[in-house]
Amino acid sequence: MLRRAKTLLGGGAIAAVAAFGCVALSSDFEVWASSEHPSATIMWKRQIESLAGKVPGRAEQRSALAGSSPAAPFDLLVIGGGATGCGVALDAATRGLRVGLIERDDFSSGTSSRSTKLVHGGVRYLEKAFQKLDIGELRLVFHALDERYHMLRNAPHLCAPLAIMTPCYEVWEVPYYWAGLKLYDLIAGRQLLHLSRFYSANQSKFLFPTISQTDHGRSLKGTIVYYDGQFNDSRFNVALAVTAALCGAAVLNHAEVVALHKDNLTGSVKGARVHDHLTGEEFDVHAKVIINAAGPFSDEVRGLAVENMKPLITPSSGVHVVLPDYYSPDGMGLIVPKTKDGRVIFMLPWLGKTLAGTTDSSTTITMLPEPQENEIQFILDAISDYLCVKVRRTDVHSAWSGIRPLVSDPSLTNTANISREHIITEGPEGLVTIAGGKWTTYRSMAEDAVDLAIRIGSLKPTNFCVTKDLALAGTADWDPAFFTLLAQQFIRMKKTRSGKVFPGVMDTSISHHLSCSYGSLAQQVAVIAQDEGLGKRLAHGYPYLEAEVAYCARNEYCETAVDFIARRSRLAFLDTNAAAKAVPRVVEILATEHKWNRARRKLELKSAFAFLETFKASKNTQFEDLKH
Repeated sequence: MLRRAKTLLGGGAIAAVAAFGCVALSSDFEVWASSEHPSATIMWKRQIESLAGKVPGRAEQRSALAGSSPAAPFDLLVIGGGATGCGVALDAATRGLRVGLIERDDFSSGTSSRSTKLVHGGVRYLEKAFQKLDIGELRLVFHALDERYHMLRNAPHLCAPLAIMTPCYEVWEVPYYWAGLKLYDLIAGRQLLHLSRFYSANQSKFLFPTISQTDHGRSLKGTIVYYDGQFNDSRFNVALAVTAALCGAAVLNHAEVVALHKDNLTGSVKGARVHDHLTGEEFDVHAKVIINAAGPFSDEVRGLAVENMKPLITPSSGVHVVLPDYYSPDGMGLIVPKTKDGRVIFMLPWLGKTLAGTTDSSTTITMLPEPQENEIQFILDAISDYLCVKVRRTDVHSAWSGIRPLVSDPSLTNTANISREHIITEGPEGLVTIAGGKWTTYRSMAEDAVDLAIRIGSLKPTNFCVTKDLALAGTADWDPAFFTLLAQQFIRMKKTRSGKVFPGVMDTSISHHLSCSYGSLAQQVAVIAQDEGLGKRLAHGYPYLEAEVAYCARNEYCETAVDFIARRSRLAFLDTNAAAKAVPRVVEILATEHKWNRARRKLELKSAFAFLETFKASKNTQFEDLKH
């Protein structure tokens, strides 16, 4: 059984489209709001706040999973710890179900940490909807804009609105893009971030100093600036995993499902054999329903149940490069809707750097995808057409590739034409697979998957879905000025290699970074930096502190050096060479936290450097400073 996932439209969006006369609404559209059951939302909110980020340890979570039995199974077992998988675990746990989650690498280790970092409705999907008169693409825009609103509200420390500029070098482009982006505003309705507007060529130059005034002989006629959301993808994913654990889910990373167990009589899937990569041991987990949310590897999991199943996944590659901050102004991105080969090119400010990239190239599925040099050069050449500064290969601090698990007819070869809607398929009995979609719609994807699991497994939840209005861990008592509290109330004690300890200020860059990474839980990181002598920066020029390594090991299931440099912090993605220099100290702190022996330390160093080799950066000169 295969079905297109139901599109959920917010009331404001419905009113906007009805007023514009774009589409007739059908009975398929439903409006769900957790305000219909506020008591459940308040209960879980209080539990999350009361635990203050203190999750059960990994050993405890492993024991909970291994402690299941045919007589006392989990209601749900989720395979995959990306955005969708962790979203499913959180949704199910807050419905009162008993849920476990298994991730063979780390939370957000795959596609979910390699995104474009945008929380968006999909401007180009809107364009396709009208060019092709495709109601499905239009519904996707409605759906995503509604979900954008909830993502920004449920984790405001990790998400924020971002202004994005679209240059117009032809006269006709001005009314074309202006009309399209005004329609985008209209569809957002009450969930609008800011109104889009037109800027003249001179105004655009002031807002985006590096934008080129000409492009292949064409002069800049002006730009249209609109707003979408931007976020820290892997930290959001980790927050989902942590929040799910605080709500009672048993989540375990670095553990792989190696086999699925079936009932001898009915053939239905009833559990899984799990291999723990950190201990080398195996154990069984029993569950009434298993949800396969393995992203690009969904077909691999399906193959554990039934051989020779028709593939669902059509993988698409997105390559990104990180450049210095001077390529784009803070708070303003640039998107070119159509390059010379028809792809979208973008340049966005992100964590003090400039993120540039493109999307939609066919690829093969691999655990550690690597960008090719021709892809990196294509991005650099493409953005150089729209900048007045020289774009240099030596400015690339990091480059990586991510695999988008699109779902479609396998005979299609152009991944740019594949819909970003998600699908849910059941089969064999007891196994639900959810695939496709995009980061912005992870929450509703999880809701749809849990709805189906409840139905086919005859599960007994205690309430309906509450995740639309459920704030993630770290959100309580946080506001944009929270970083000032950290700067004023804490110092950081720094220890040199010789053992000398001396105080340093919790300066604005550090306090702002901690606030925007951990929310109100940043105070716990600041206490570690102040009281345990772990206040030194891990890399010169970056705000990451040694205290974060200890905090993440204790409270965020950070089990390896790669977990920290790639997902708990974003150092590997921002500056590969700086990350390499930080690795030995990261291993040293994790070794203390997890009591590693010498062999494990060597293995961690080797694994971290091998991981960084998959990121294609230039060799940039770094300053050595033992007191930074």
